[in-house]
Amino acid sequence: MYLLSFLLGWGMAIVRTRQPHIHWGREEVGDFLFYVVLGVVLGGRIGYVVLYQPGFFFTHPLHIFYVWDGGMSFHGGMLGVFAAAAWFARKTGRHFFEITDFVAPMVPIGLFFGRIGNFINGELVGRVTHVPWAMIYPHVDMQPRHPSELYEAALEGLLLFAILWFYAAKPRPRMAVSGLFLLGYGCFRFIAEFFRQPDPFLGFVAFGWMTMGQIYSAPMIAAGILILVWAYTRRGRRYERSGTTLSGSDARDARSQHHS
Repeated sequence: MYLLSFLLGWGMAIVRTRQPHIHWGREEVGDFLFYVVLGVVLGGRIGYVVLYQPGFFFTHPLHIFYVWDGGMSFHGGMLGVFAAAAWFARKTGRHFFEITDFVAPMVPIGLFFGRIGNFINGELVGRVTHVPWAMIYPHVDMQPRHPSELYEAALEGLLLFAILWFYAAKPRPRMAVSGLFLLGYGCFRFIAEFFRQPDPFLGFVAFGWMTMGQIYSAPMIAAGILILVWAYTRRGRRYERSGTTLSGSDARDARSQHHS
């Protein structure tokens, strides 16, 4: 699933470089992919260790390397990608958010394949339900459960990809695409957690109903809203300061951004 994610994400990134407002070369995409792979794998594993079971891994440090037993965190992988973007930005002289805006539409591809992998493995199962499409996971119990992995694949993967891809197809203020990703993923993950069985070693961690995934997703929602507001506010102020000095193309871009 990871291999499919990286390959298809690479291909869609190449397609994205053909958009007239994107100033990336094919070689840069390949270079950045190397850092993304490291960020996702290392960040995902370290994030799981630190964010979900720090006590267990503190007493069993060698189990940190037992990746065949599972244990990858999306939030940790996201922080790993941020670290990769920061390093690549420093190396190439690009702005950090220029990189995250470019890569954000491809991230849901990895989320989709990751959740399909969860479904194939029969892990991260849903809560008990009696809806007609409920599924039984014999290795867990014989109770019908929500196929929450498929819900997340549809929301965090397919739907979020469609939203980001079409939104990013036109010029947007810097940081806007990144902000929309944080907002979209945070909302979809928060919703999906209502159908997903809480981690057995954690259970509900707040208010008797809130899961750890929701705890980590709530700040993403807030950050996404703030970044979107900041992006469009800064863009509007920049055009106001420029006044009549805008060139014809910049003025048209300003008007299109205003109307959009």
